[in-house]
Amino acid sequence: MMNRFLLLLPLIALLGCDPSAATTPPGKPARNTTVSPKPTPPPPARTTPSGDAARTAAPGDPPTKVDAKGSPFRPAEFEEIKEDPPEEAPPITDTYKHLNKGKTIFFEKLEDGTRRVHVLAEVCLREGPLEVFLCKNFTKEHEAILRADVDAREIHAGLLLAGAEAGSPAKFVPKFQPSSGTKIKVSVTYREKGKVKTAPAAEWITDKVSGKNLQHDWVFAGSRLFRDPENPNATPYYMANNGEVISLSNFPDSMMDLPVKSSKDVADLVFEINTSKVPPLRSPVLVTLEPVVEKKKK
Repeated sequence: MMNRFLLLLPLIALLGCDPSAATTPPGKPARNTTVSPKPTPPPPARTTPSGDAARTAAPGDPPTKVDAKGSPFRPAEFEEIKEDPPEEAPPITDTYKHLNKGKTIFFEKLEDGTRRVHVLAEVCLREGPLEVFLCKNFTKEHEAILRADVDAREIHAGLLLAGAEAGSPAKFVPKFQPSSGTKIKVSVTYREKGKVKTAPAAEWITDKVSGKNLQHDWVFAGSRLFRDPENPNATPYYMANNGEVISLSNFPDSMMDLPVKSSKDVADLVFEINTSKVPPLRSPVLVTLEPVVEKKKK
């Protein structure tokens, strides 16, 4: 099989993975977040059929195609990659199919049938306690290592395409129930001293109690939808877009979470950043999400 690094290079190149480009200009204090881009006029609302009624998507929402169960996690653009690729192997540039207009989420199907999702992100925090591993831009950068310009619904949809099944976020009453769902292996690819390096995401996270790296895999909890009672025809809001895309503390809105009890109270946070392993602030990082699913017997 072709070296994985070579396959990932086209994606890494999209963000220009030169950590030196992210250094802070002399005389200015370092910041953990970037300056907000200039606002642009929102696109016009789109109407998506849902049974007998039409739903109006909020400005900026991706076009959706509701399935028989009413799931909003089936963007129309995904239809083209559901079919198996042609027998003739495509060039490397066609190995990945982007799942969003911003080209920050990619779907990949390997020759052995393995399917996975890649998210282009950047380092936003290098030291301190953690509640989240990956958040959406301008949400929880103060307690997450990585942030990404994404709509978490599109990552959710990509994981479904990759064969993962959403379970349930953690429940707290009447008694605690941990998050459930398909196990997801998470790795990070980045540049270190000019070389492309891939490592388990767990290496970037330290358990303060044991002093060891994170010992658990994440699960695909699936977050939840919020329906506006004053506007029932509006597209439901995907709650993980509040920031809890890949969580370390248990939140009822997490898209991915740990299947163990992990407090979100500041005084009781268990996990912190392993600073020595994390590249400089604003370094581009490719986050790979690989569902652990049983392969069908031929």
